[in-house]
Parts: sequence; structure tokens; C-alpha cells
Amino acid sequence: MMKKKPNIVLLMCDQFRGDCLSIAGHPDVQTPYLDSIGSDGTVFDHAYSATPSCIPARAAIFTGRSQIGHGRVGYEDGIDWNYTHYLAEEFSKASYQTECIGKMHVHPPRLTCGFGHVRLHDGYLHNLRQDSIPHWMHQEVCDDYLFDLKNAEGLQADVNASGLECNSWITHPWTYDEKIHPTNWVSDESLRFLDTRDRTKPFFMMSSFLRPHPPLDPPQTYYDLYKDRDLRSPAKGDWDDPSKTVEHHFETNSIYGKDDDRIQHDVMAGYYACITHVDHQIGRILFKLQEQGILEDTIILFVSDHGEMLFDHSLWRKVFPYQGSVHIPFLMRIGKNILPKQKKLIHEVVELRDIMPTLLDLCDLPIPDTVDGNSLVPLLTEEKDSLRDYIHGEHSFHSGLSNHYIVTRQYKYIWYSQTGIEQFFDLEKDPQETHNAITDPEYECIIQSLRKTLIKELSNRPEGYSDGKQLIVGKTPVNMIKYRP
Repeated sequence: MMKKKPNIVLLMCDQFRGDCLSIAGHPDVQTPYLDSIGSDGTVFDHAYSATPSCIPARAAIFTGRSQIGHGRVGYEDGIDWNYTHYLAEEFSKASYQTECIGKMHVHPPRLTCGFGHVRLHDGYLHNLRQDSIPHWMHQEVCDDYLFDLKNAEGLQADVNASGLECNSWITHPWTYDEKIHPTNWVSDESLRFLDTRDRTKPFFMMSSFLRPHPPLDPPQTYYDLYKDRDLRSPAKGDWDDPSKTVEHHFETNSIYGKDDDRIQHDVMAGYYACITHVDHQIGRILFKLQEQGILEDTIILFVSDHGEMLFDHSLWRKVFPYQGSVHIPFLMRIGKNILPKQKKLIHEVVELRDIMPTLLDLCDLPIPDTVDGNSLVPLLTEEKDSLRDYIHGEHSFHSGLSNHYIVTRQYKYIWYSQTGIEQFFDLEKDPQETHNAITDPEYECIIQSLRKTLIKELSNRPEGYSDGKQLIVGKTPVNMIKYRP
């Protein structure tokens, strides 16, 4: 008789910093249910997003590929997804019932990427709100949550009713009933799937929450948890340039944030409130797995696509190579009927591309040869201590900010391709990246080695960043490079 296949629950957030968990030692944010996943399972405390914005990060999850493999080295909407193997597709082919609930951020917007069924809510995407796009692509048509919101609140209901912007630091509590918040909707739909699933099959369910990505609109009760508390101040370093924040002071979605302590406090309160709200809704999913008696037959993985600078170093949003942006949460609880014992804390450098091979390996399913990531199973079972020495990350961007980084367990080397600026941080001694040690003599050999690693990584790139011997400054960055479908 064939061994029963494990169920998979992939819990995902958008723009959730890797340090914003109580179990990770954050002094302010409260995440009891996520902490329980880490406590009962494994915490990967050196997890990264190699290309830290929504679309390329999701490409890594859905394909198991590095940014070189999936071709998305920056953020650009409206580019078709055309890959040979998708994560959900591999489970669908193995007779799993597959369901995605919440954010996908793929193109075209109803592309299933191998899921048998999708309940979609992509948040407020400018690209899908334009009058110039085909009618069927418009969010008012293709987004399931927006349809349900109008059914609940009437045709004039607006997901943007609080007057917030989807990349801004403006904060305002949710204007409608808490029960119809997008965060609750993802949990409601997840519970509905668990109740109505085909009990003769294993399942793969991806519950993809939009928050804490702006708009920062937590229900009032969650905002009240943080609004009057003293909160940890944003990180500052000897390399910061606060003049940019002053220059862009009145831009609500500026990548340089806001130089007002009171506003910064309110924004952090809103961000943490969104996280705790998501945490409590994830708790509902955990309860359901317990009630159905399948918790120990299920693999639960919690990750985020990227982080949020949250005013660290006078910066806001993502795409930067610093820890607030690239370091992500990565928690995995494997049911005892699947793996009786798993390592509790893993310091190995891991990345979103590792999700696909890890889940397939745990379910004894073949891993496509297009996959660049590593199965983390040997780390979980303590068969191996290490699978890689480093991760190469990058992001194309404007204003001379296109960047590359090499990160190991202890060190990070950063190179800005258009300006040639270099930075180096000893993350073990300086986890908040307060001191740029690029000219410190004690690190000269390490910096030289990491620079050589980046030269090698970029040697065959079409942009011309490297000739195999040196890094070449001033080449024009692009958001997409040629990839193998």
C-alpha cells in the first residue's frame, strides 16, 4: 500500500521583515502563533530574498529558480510568466488538490501557475487599475476579494477607502468591519477550503496574505496594541544619508521615508499591528488543522517575499540590499507523522528558491532539472551542516541604486553597479549594519574574496557588469534578462 503523502500549508506574507517575530527576539512585535510554528519546528535565521520585491521573489518561490534562472532581476509589471515547471503544478501532477488563496502577483493576473483553483486578492496594483488595460484584467473584474467586499458593503465599497497608498508610510485603521479585512478574508477562504477539500487526496494550500505590505490599515483593536507604546528606534549607521529624506520629505511613497519621529512611531505601530493581525488569523488556520486531526500529517512553512526597511538608515520600502529589505522569516513545522524529529535552529544561508525542492523532497516527489534551489531536508535531518557558502542577491532600480550583494552566515558585501559604491558589514558583530567596514584593514582579505565571488557571479551577464576579472561600473541595468523557459 502506498504511503500517505503529507499535506502542505504554505503561509506567506508580503513585506514581512525577518526580525519581526517574538521568537527572533524583536522587543516590540507580538507573534504568538508564528512563534509556535518556529518553537514546534525549525527556525532558519539566515533566510534571504535574493531579489527583494514582489514579482521576482514570487518567481523564485513558484519556479525554484535563482534570479538568473527566472530572469527577473528587477521589478516590472505586465511581463508574461512562461515557465516550464511551477511548484503547485508538480503537486497537481502528483494528484494533490492544490489551492491558492490571496496574493499571487503574476501576469496575466488569473494565471494559475499550476494551482487547481485560485481565490485571488493581489492588493492595490497600479498596473491593474488603469483604464487602458483589457477589461478582464482590471482588478475590479478579476480580483475575488474586491467582488466579495462589494457584496458585503455595496457597490461603492473601496479597498482604498482609508485614503492610503500601496507603497506609502501613511497609516490609518481599517474603515470597515474587521471581519471583512483582506487579512481575515484569506483566513476565511483558507478555512473554507480545508472544510470542503477532497478528503481522498492530500492537499497543497498556499495562504498568501498581503499585509504587512502597505496600505498600513490594521483594524483599530490591533493598532491600539502599539500606538501608545515606546518602540525600538530605526537603525542608524555611519554611512546613512538623511539628506535624501529631507529632500523628499513631502513624497508619501518616497523610498527615503519620513524624517518625523512622531510619524515614524505611528507607521511602526501600524506595521506591527498588521503583523499581529496576520499572526492571529494564521492561528485560526492552525486551529483548523488541529480540529481536523491532520496537524501531524501536514508540513507548514511560513515565509515572506521580502522585508521592509521601516526607516532603518533613512530608507523605506524594499529593493535595497540591507537586512531590513532582504532578510526574511522562514519557519517550518513538519508533522511528527512525516518527520518525527527535526533540527530546531538552522544558521545555513537559505533563499526562496529552496522552497520548491524542499517541499517536493519531503513529499518524495521528483525535483525538476530547472530548479536552482537546494532541498533543505539534509539540514532538517542533520545529515549535513551546510549546503552553500553564500547567496548572490540583486535588484535593478532607479536613481543609481541598482545593487548586488553577496551574503554569507557572517558577512555581506554590497556593490552599487551604476556608481561603484561598495559596502561591507560584519553581520555577526553588527546585525543592524551600523558600520560600513569596507576600508577596515582587518577585513581586507574577506572583502577581496567576496568581491571575486561577485565578479564570477556576474561574468556572463548580458548587462556587462563583469569581464571575469573586475566589476565594471556604469552599465545600464535592466529588469529582465533572458532565461530558459
